Amino acid sequence: MGLSKGVFSICIHNFIPACKYQAAQTMAVEIERKFLVTGTDYRSGVRSFFRQGYLSDTPGRTVRVRVVDQKAFLTVKGLSKGASRAEYEYEIPLDDAREMLDNLCPDSVIEKYRYVLPAGNGLQWEVDEFLGANLGLVVAEIELRHENDSFQLPGWIGSEVTGDRRYYNSYLSTHPFRSWDTLSPK
Repeated sequence: MGLSKGVFSICIHNFIPACKYQAAQTMAVEIERKFLVTGTDYRSGVRSFFRQGYLSDTPGRTVRVRVVDQKAFLTVKGLSKGASRAEYEYEIPLDDAREMLDNLCPDSVIEKYRYVLPAGNGLQWEVDEFLGANLGLVVAEIELRHENDSFQLPGWIGSEVTGDRRYYNSYLSTHPFRSWDTLSPK
């Protein structure tokens, strides 16, 4: 049985207030820094295949559906403030996620390989090697506990692009890397 857009609309509008309720109890904050990648040594990391799309890419309330290998997630992200923003992620049934990607996000699905490598001090690098219309773009992220945490930059790290919205996956889903005229920050 399929999930119609009308039914989904009701479900997502009921889901968002639940996120606000959870936010009042425990604020989930993502603190991450992003960098372009200049080498290929990151390929020694553990690799997973990602397929994701956006049900809403409105700044301040991005809603993403994602399939990672054989698991699926629905994620709600708030407005970025520096390197931080609210983030809530929930595991959902794999078949539901695939149906949402195919029927609600068919023209804006991103596919990529993610490599995970240790960064020391309990941190890890997540390196996204994009496929399809974003082929050629490789971005590394490191999630921090605090915005001022220090960490070592591997030799394959290039320019920092934290805060440059063009490198947000939600932006890449509608403005693919291969259509860009320049790589300079905007």
